[in-house]
Amino acid sequence: MDPFSTEGELMNLQNYFYQGQYQEAIDFDTAGLSPENKLPARVLSLRAQIALGQAEDVIADVQGEKDVELVAVGALAELAAGNESKALKIAEKLSTESGDNGAVQVLAGIVLQAAGKSEEALALLSNHQGNLEAVALIVQIHLEQNRTDLAIKEVSAARSWAQDSLLVNLAESWVGMRVGGERYQQGFYVFEELAQAPSTSSTQSLISQAVAEIHLGRLDEAEAALQQALSKEPKNAEAIANSLVLNIIAGKDAKQLTSELQSVAPNHHFLVDLQEKSELFDKAATKYSAKVTA
Repeated sequence: MDPFSTEGELMNLQNYFYQGQYQEAIDFDTAGLSPENKLPARVLSLRAQIALGQAEDVIADVQGEKDVELVAVGALAELAAGNESKALKIAEKLSTESGDNGAVQVLAGIVLQAAGKSEEALALLSNHQGNLEAVALIVQIHLEQNRTDLAIKEVSAARSWAQDSLLVNLAESWVGMRVGGERYQQGFYVFEELAQAPSTSSTQSLISQAVAEIHLGRLDEAEAALQQALSKEPKNAEAIANSLVLNIIAGKDAKQLTSELQSVAPNHHFLVDLQEKSELFDKAATKYSAKVTA
């Protein structure tokens, strides 16, 4: 059985991780776990460390490990540390030699997708046997490819055998945010429930709720959710980026938030995209420059 789709002993730890409660995942007491669940629990804890910016510590922790799950964690840590070529080399080797392993599918899949190898990532992930995290990653990749139709198909298939899963609910909400219309409200309900429940509230839940609120035109509510997120994590790049977008929509000055985002995450996709658009605008503008004749 794939440990990454196992319910029961690992459910609380998995939920902490999937909801972005990374410190809770790290602090989770694993003393009572059965021997077969010790390794997947360690993998989740290490991934939580990576998410909190501790990639170098994780690289040191898993150095010399033989378990393919931990080697895969090392690849993800190398990616987070900026060593993309090394991460990709490890991920490609793992996908060839251990592509039937659930942890390898997900972690190597993340590395492959980050390197722009979407088809290779999808091919690896398609080997899953009831691995809901693999399903969620497939949905994310399809959305990045603007293949909403395939994302919808993937969620519908997963819903038939994992109806009450948190990951399926989240994946369905991601798709809903892309489809729009009444699906914005459906996504909002999922994110709001996660953000308001004391046992599941996290910065990521609040950010997701705020994004739904923005799409629904409820800017004051979105601002309140983002302020709450920033009170939890003042340097959270996604909270800053979405606050920046909200300010622009609301007609407010966004210079300070832009500066904060540049300081916290200079390579954030929002800033990269903004720079590319600015350069394209400047290039187009040169074609229409006024010509002064003597």
